[in-house]
Amino acid sequence: MASLIQPARRKVSIERTFNAPIEDVWELWTTQKGIESWWGPEGFAVAVRKFDVRPGGELAYAMTATAPEQIEFMKKAGMPITTEGRVRFTEVVPLKRLVFTQLADFIPNVTPYEVGTTVDFETSPQGVRMVLVLDAMHDERWTQMAVMGWEGQLDKLARLLKPA
Repeated sequence: MASLIQPARRKVSIERTFNAPIEDVWELWTTQKGIESWWGPEGFAVAVRKFDVRPGGELAYAMTATAPEQIEFMKKAGMPITTEGRVRFTEVVPLKRLVFTQLADFIPNVTPYEVGTTVDFETSPQGVRMVLVLDAMHDERWTQMAVMGWEGQLDKLARLLKPA
């Protein structure tokens, strides 16, 4: 099967600083329990099916809408309540960087395509500075929805990392 070369897409950056040890942030990104605790937008639950954090490894998961508003959105968009997701890791530098691609194969009437994401972690006096850079989606509406989704996920991550 020949691979299709995609045109370069613009990048979108999201930056957060977490008041937590780098090891705690890294664990939430690189363990099954961690991913299941925050991955996915509000109103969705994630069940990890496979998790192999190394270059060439993958994260396979099922994301299910659980809140009434999200269930209604999925139905109106012609999408199933549960979608299967697959992330392929291309670079893993412990406590520093994760690079992965994800197949956007869940969008009605859009040919599936890959979305690249890079997450850099840096220890700072304020805690852990995280910069997430992702490829823009196929159009501005879906790019905005992707950014909103990541913002919501990172809000969930931040709540998990709040000091007791």
